[in-house]
Amino acid sequence: RVQEEFLELLELLVSCARTYVSSLAAMEEFHLSLSQCVVLRYHWIDPFVRSLKERLAAFHRFFCVADQVKVYTNQNKTRTFIGLEVSAGHFQLLELVSEVDRVLEEFDLPTFYKDPSFHISLAWCVGDLSGRLEGQCLRELQDIVDGFEDSPLLLRVQWEQIRCKSGNKYFSFPLR
Repeated sequence: RVQEEFLELLELLVSCARTYVSSLAAMEEFHLSLSQCVVLRYHWIDPFVRSLKERLAAFHRFFCVADQVKVYTNQNKTRTFIGLEVSAGHFQLLELVSEVDRVLEEFDLPTFYKDPSFHISLAWCVGDLSGRLEGQCLRELQDIVDGFEDSPLLLRVQWEQIRCKSGNKYFSFPLR
């Protein structure tokens, strides 16, 4: 869930970045991934969710800070993203990924990236336009984040639950 001030920051960032890449579109929903996208067979969904619930049950709520602007591309370089990378809370996220990976392994599914860059995507465009967004653009975007009055509070995220999306269903796992 986002606050109105976050949407104001997002608008400033996207407006600035569009001077470099006019086709950028702001994200409408925000998340931080703990796994790659995988395809679950229908009959795997319930046991997969049960296994996730068991593995995540011991985790406590925690805070992380996502305040470092970074440019990303997907694996096959067909999309470019501007995101906010996590600068605090990385260790807790790695612990969560370790448990999620164990569940994925139970189902012979690919695990998460070896050295993940935990981030929240803010905007995207088609193609590999990272060259246009890195350098001067990236510095301007980071200056906006650093200078935004409410950014220290806005970019501090409390993890109260982990969510799993399968098709059009969401499963929620509250943290203790």
